[in-house]
Amino acid sequence: MKSLYLTSALPGTGGLIKQYLDDFKVEEIPLYKADGIGTHCYLNIEKRGFSTMAAVDILAKALGRRNMDIGYAGLKDKQAVTTQWFSVEHLDTSRARSMELPTGMRVVDVTRHRNKIKRGHLSGNRFIIKIRNPEWTRVGASLDEPAAKAKAIIESLEKTGAPNFFGPQRFGMRKDNHLLGLALLRGGAEGGAKEFIDRFLGKPDETLDHGGVMAARQSYEKGDFTLALSQWPGHLRDERAALAALVKSKGNHKRALFAVNMELKKLLVSALQSHLFNKVLERRLMRLGTILPGDFCYKHDNGAAFLVPGDPDAAAKEQHRADAHEISPTGPLFGFRMSETESVVRILEEEVLHEFSLSRENFGGPMGAPGSRRPLRFFAEEMGLEGGENEHGPYLQLSFTLPSGSYATVLLGEVMKENVTID
Repeated sequence: MKSLYLTSALPGTGGLIKQYLDDFKVEEIPLYKADGIGTHCYLNIEKRGFSTMAAVDILAKALGRRNMDIGYAGLKDKQAVTTQWFSVEHLDTSRARSMELPTGMRVVDVTRHRNKIKRGHLSGNRFIIKIRNPEWTRVGASLDEPAAKAKAIIESLEKTGAPNFFGPQRFGMRKDNHLLGLALLRGGAEGGAKEFIDRFLGKPDETLDHGGVMAARQSYEKGDFTLALSQWPGHLRDERAALAALVKSKGNHKRALFAVNMELKKLLVSALQSHLFNKVLERRLMRLGTILPGDFCYKHDNGAAFLVPGDPDAAAKEQHRADAHEISPTGPLFGFRMSETESVVRILEEEVLHEFSLSRENFGGPMGAPGSRRPLRFFAEEMGLEGGENEHGPYLQLSFTLPSGSYATVLLGEVMKENVTID
């Protein structure tokens, strides 16, 4: 997936991120402040080199609980220093503070609240990120040139906002989650099911697949499902379940599709929604803050939304609010409950659906989704830029706060002009 940049006219810094754990720091900003009372114990935990799900496993084992008993608001990266809140019901505060955790994890704070932390219960994230670049990290090299480039881009984005693209990590290691989601929407027929299973279990790629996974995909392509089943690593349960169903049913792809976990399938359809949103955003990138007739707009102060009537005068009347960063146009996360646009905006969104041979009705079927709308741009807050040097050499350091759901990789891509990914 090639990245598009709003600031394409401004040269980037280049560089590398996440070369060391301390190069990438993230602090979660809760949606609400815990009030200190309640049955749920809240633990603020700093993790160095641990993903959120790894931390959930560790907490569950340490406390003798099930993974599902551990509440958290969002997923954080492994190759980073991250701080986030977890919740556990009926856990004594003193035990939470004295809990033994592995090196690289520590309890920063403990409090209580009345409810479990659930996915999405966060306001945003605070980032401190170091950019390293071999072209200018030689000893004694000046940071003036890359700093000036970064400053110009930051000033431009502060005026326009940054494009609210879904980052590349949204689409999986093989960058095809959206294609799997597309096949799922066609999965009611045998052809759609075969399209999904062929991509899910086959199509080996030497740059992405290794070891048993590569061997299993190659065996699937040859039609040897039994051998492929023996080669898939044990932790890839959905792939193995699909293959087992395929072997048992003697090649029935609909049976294999049915064997895949429903939560995974929903995630893949969600990736398709994200990809379609990105496609709409691409078409509006150079007019990111322009209100069009029929737009459904987002109010940044409270998250409310409203429809702009489908005539030019109505759009023109709202433009000053967009220029003041009070509102932004939105793009579609297609679904059967999504708020609809009108006029030219609806036509544009229909064109993207037609590009993928889809219609709104596809999202109302068995594998459909409710849908929603997402602002086309975001505004980073508390942006800072400084140069420095440590034992690993010189760096540029960016600091900023992003609203929930927006991707640091998108902002970094604008600054670096690199297709930035985060594992």
